[in-house]
Amino acid sequence: MNARSRALDRALTVLLAVLGLLFLVPIALVVLNSFKSRLYISGEPFALPNAQTFVGLENYLRGLTSVGFAAAFGRSLFITVASVALIVLCTSMTAWYIVRVRNRTTKLLYYLFVFSMIVPFQMVMFTMTYVVSQIGFNNVFGIVVVYLGFGAGLSVFMLSGFIKSIPLEIEEAATIDGCTPLQCFFRVVFPVLRPTVITVAILNAMWIWNDYLLPYLILGTRQKTVPVAIQLSMQGAYGSTDYGGLMAMLVLAIIPIIVFYLSCQKYIIKGVIAGAVKG
Repeated sequence: MNARSRALDRALTVLLAVLGLLFLVPIALVVLNSFKSRLYISGEPFALPNAQTFVGLENYLRGLTSVGFAAAFGRSLFITVASVALIVLCTSMTAWYIVRVRNRTTKLLYYLFVFSMIVPFQMVMFTMTYVVSQIGFNNVFGIVVVYLGFGAGLSVFMLSGFIKSIPLEIEEAATIDGCTPLQCFFRVVFPVLRPTVITVAILNAMWIWNDYLLPYLILGTRQKTVPVAIQLSMQGAYGSTDYGGLMAMLVLAIIPIIVFYLSCQKYIIKGVIAGAVKG
């Protein structure tokens, strides 16, 4: 039985390694082609760069200056950081209130957040675009509030599950020591929430950074984010697309989110499991 289990574990390891390599192949192709001349990318997409096709950092320099990519990068960075910070702050306080103040209102509020997770974005995008335009939220500051609305459902759900596992006696002791509700939350509850908060931040950061449709509907092409800038670089007549610059921009776009994910990945499984606790 032990021998069979070890054989099964080895087979599973090999299978997962193969699947991991398959997932990495598209990224590897993008990185390789970002160092090749655009004249050779379409004809030889799977070939390694050689003395004839290698262009060094030329594609990256051209990509940074095309379609305002540098400005789009800074804009996406601001939107992502501001949105994630607002989502983490507001949803953690909301989840704490929902869990600790148990009545019909908070129960209804909780189910509304859960319901918002299953509503497709395509169902509300046209109405949302009209309302956002009418109230003047079609800018980089307004879209942060819009992201808060769309990201609150999952965040409140995960944080509520974890807060249910925090003993109430800790907060009662802080209250006896003279802490106000806000001091109790930020000094006692919020530090304990760190694994789930980091998980919520990672999930929302990956979604917001890579999101194309919402920034395109709200900001349009006047205030481009990275996905919109990359998409615009592909527009052109047949044969006129600069695939070298496009590949370079894709590499630059995925680097920040990969670095952020790798630096926080140890908290993901821990936070997801903690957020799934049933109260």
